[in-house]
Amino acid sequence: MNCMQVEMYGSRKKQPTRRISITLGSREQHIRSTNRFIMTDFINGITAYANGIRILTHYRLWGFAFIPGLISALLGFLIFQAAWAWSDDVGGWISALWPFDWGKAILLRIVNVFGALLIGAAGLIVFKQIVLALASPFMSFLSENIEKRMATGRSVPFSLAKAWEDLVRGIRISLRNIIQELFYSFLLLLLGLIPIFSPFAAVAIFLVQAYYAGFGNMDYTLERYYKVRDSVHFVRHNRGFAIGNGTIFLLLLFTGIGFLFALPLATAAATPEVLKRMKLPD
Repeated sequence: MNCMQVEMYGSRKKQPTRRISITLGSREQHIRSTNRFIMTDFINGITAYANGIRILTHYRLWGFAFIPGLISALLGFLIFQAAWAWSDDVGGWISALWPFDWGKAILLRIVNVFGALLIGAAGLIVFKQIVLALASPFMSFLSENIEKRMATGRSVPFSLAKAWEDLVRGIRISLRNIIQELFYSFLLLLLGLIPIFSPFAAVAIFLVQAYYAGFGNMDYTLERYYKVRDSVHFVRHNRGFAIGNGTIFLLLLFTGIGFLFALPLATAAATPEVLKRMKLPD
């Protein structure tokens, strides 16, 4: 129906048609604006690491990398050993579903590799969240020191009671995120069994892991101001930045040595940005 036809029906027809057109246009404009906002935040989450390096160096805070690095090394070793030992069990269980004798040896080799990858992927999720939880007293302390030194130039004294509160909150956040991350990753893994979706599923699984990693790094600052529910809303609103922060964090873990300093660097990168975004209107 063109504009001339609308005018033939009189003013009663013109007003609803105009309102619908404006609503649809506003919705499309909002979607485009949101996509640009997410991409900008994603880039900001990546480039913030340069500022994180500058902060840790300027305020001489690289010492905070020792305990998280030690925790990461021990957990990484245990999970690697578990993946190596349990891959045969998973492979044997999967190969037992094959009812034929022919091709079983080749199938067993394939499923052993698949089993190791499956356990390794699940182990990475659990490993990441356990490290984020156990390191929360130290990373929250680091984030608070960064905030205080940037504002006043002074450091913050360590509090055992505050550290315990940070640990409890970190465990609560990690348990929530582990459940959700495993759920979404499992769904995407099932989708990846369809060959045409396999490349997209792999990228989506990585982005899911990056989001929840960034969530944990941002919460080291948010915990001083927000309850868990409010932190969830804040990170969801700034999900582009969370994914960008978590992307570099995961890539550092994959290097084999980056896990020694990935967590304090990610925290230093997130803290100034989170503080700045907290002051902006929601």
